[in-house]
Amino acid sequence: MRVVYLGTPADAVAPLRALHEAGHDIVLVVTQPDRKRGRGGALVPSPVKVVAAELGLPVATPDRSRDVLDQVRATGAELGVVVAFGQILPVALLEALPHGFVNVHFSLLPRWRGAAPVERAILAGDAETGVDIMAIEAGLDTGPVYASDRTPIDPSETAGELHARLVAMGTALLLRALPDVPGAVPTPQVGEPTYAEKLTVDEFEVDPDAPAVDLDRLVRAGNPRPGAWILVEGKRLKVWRAHVDADRFVPDEVQLEGKRPMPYSAWLAGRRDAAPFR
Repeated sequence: MRVVYLGTPADAVAPLRALHEAGHDIVLVVTQPDRKRGRGGALVPSPVKVVAAELGLPVATPDRSRDVLDQVRATGAELGVVVAFGQILPVALLEALPHGFVNVHFSLLPRWRGAAPVERAILAGDAETGVDIMAIEAGLDTGPVYASDRTPIDPSETAGELHARLVAMGTALLLRALPDVPGAVPTPQVGEPTYAEKLTVDEFEVDPDAPAVDLDRLVRAGNPRPGAWILVEGKRLKVWRAHVDADRFVPDEVQLEGKRPMPYSAWLAGRRDAAPFR
């Protein structure tokens, strides 16, 4: 199939590679512009741009997605595939290809529409989640669904670990579903929607008096970004791993601001005052 691919972060790399390896004709890759990173402020390309260049695929990096409207139309593509692109697509762009655009979304819609579905599912204590291949329309993740795959959330699973599993599941589901999209009628979403708002650093501040199960979810959802944290002597102590033991919150791995991660027991052994967690 002749495809335009839109994606930006590392999560979008595996689907791009898989489509290419499966023989789909990726006529254009659209990704976010290079961003300044690191202390030197050097411009760094997105992971998708790096891989697209490696595969010899044409790349566009618009500041606004509408800026590639004419370029997308000129490709002669049948369909657009979106994985974590990072920009809203205007209606004119959605209508630029014969079969529209599909999105690989990492939740079971309509639960967790929006920016952070994996983290929100963990924070809410959801027992399961999944991947949807959905048609993109003007609303936020409101489009009908072509295919779904579901999976339980392991009680010890971090957001990073769950992300990796869902990317693999989504990639496989995309390859299975894509050939049928032009002739398929997607299923409208059914149920009460919930919204996965963007994560903020402040909401990952640890309240030692919160229930242990909530703190455990906070730690898991914040790993690897932005990290659950608590102030200790004016510095942030990030908690990367923890568990619940008899309704008691037990940190396993921490990282003091400016230091490397270490076992909580080792960090605690070097302190003279009271521990921040009871």
